[in-house]
Amino acid sequence: MNCGGGSVGSASSDSKVETISRLAQWRIESFGLCTYRRSDAFKVGIWNWYMSVEKNRYMYIRLFPEPCRLSKEQPPIAKFVLRVSNVGPGRRPYISPVHERLLRTSDDFVWPIDSTFNGKFIIDVEFLDLKISLVNGGEPSSIWPSEGSMQSLASKSSRQCLSRMLEENIHSDITINTPGGTLRAHKAILSASSPVFQSMFLHDLRENSSSVVEIEDMSLEACGALLNYLYGIVRQEEFWKHRSELLAAADKYDLGDLKLCCEESLLEDLSSGNVLQRLRDAWIYRLERLKKGCFSFLFDFGKIYDVRDDINGFFRCADHELVAEMFQEVLTLWKPV
Repeated sequence: MNCGGGSVGSASSDSKVETISRLAQWRIESFGLCTYRRSDAFKVGIWNWYMSVEKNRYMYIRLFPEPCRLSKEQPPIAKFVLRVSNVGPGRRPYISPVHERLLRTSDDFVWPIDSTFNGKFIIDVEFLDLKISLVNGGEPSSIWPSEGSMQSLASKSSRQCLSRMLEENIHSDITINTPGGTLRAHKAILSASSPVFQSMFLHDLRENSSSVVEIEDMSLEACGALLNYLYGIVRQEEFWKHRSELLAAADKYDLGDLKLCCEESLLEDLSSGNVLQRLRDAWIYRLERLKKGCFSFLFDFGKIYDVRDDINGFFRCADHELVAEMFQEVLTLWKPV
């Protein structure tokens, strides 16, 4: 049976849906003898939506996007909760489980309720998340900022501020002297990044009283890369160019994260031309993963024969314990099965 002589699905005076934030509410004043009613379109996110209610033995509620080009090319994946309740005191709500569905048509989601509402009642739908599903594949992406994206935006804003502080010398209070020139920085940033710098500026040392730090074992460019790392603005090519000096600085100033980054980077491009130097660095700076990677490169993959012209010079200069470990690796490799 249709409502009031109108066609099935036609709009009526109480078909309007009110929305606020991610909540949509459809207040139906009188269902009466109707067997079907559809709401007016309402917008949440980038899509227009409809709700409909049908009455047979059960009550069926549907939620679906407006059929259009947008919902066809970028159909929504909706995560939502539905609530149905009588109007007035003592109303008993029917609350659905949390649903997460790809919604294209009115057949994609139907919620049956083992009850009927003949008078005034309210249907709420709360959207917990809305993602865009791409018809050509790819990972669905939420249209709403998540905690991770907020953190990303905050991190980006912080980096921009720190970049300006460093590049424009905003309230800089420390001078760093290198063999190639001077740089300006901030005691607070250096202290927060490194316990070694913190100790310099905390105690009555020369660096604290003079506000000058002498770094004689780094080039001006490498020291600039170190500052860029501490301020969160280092570029990949800059890091790769100066990673050997950055590794030494990370060890000297107790920068654990930078040391780990350098170790991972040095593992990425092992070759016969650099493996012995990488092995020296691994031993000097106590980089166990890099050391094992070099051993594997030399012995497991047989590249020891590619460096035979350099190995004698390496043995003359290398630490005796490192040489002993290398021979142990050889003995293990040659041990009969």
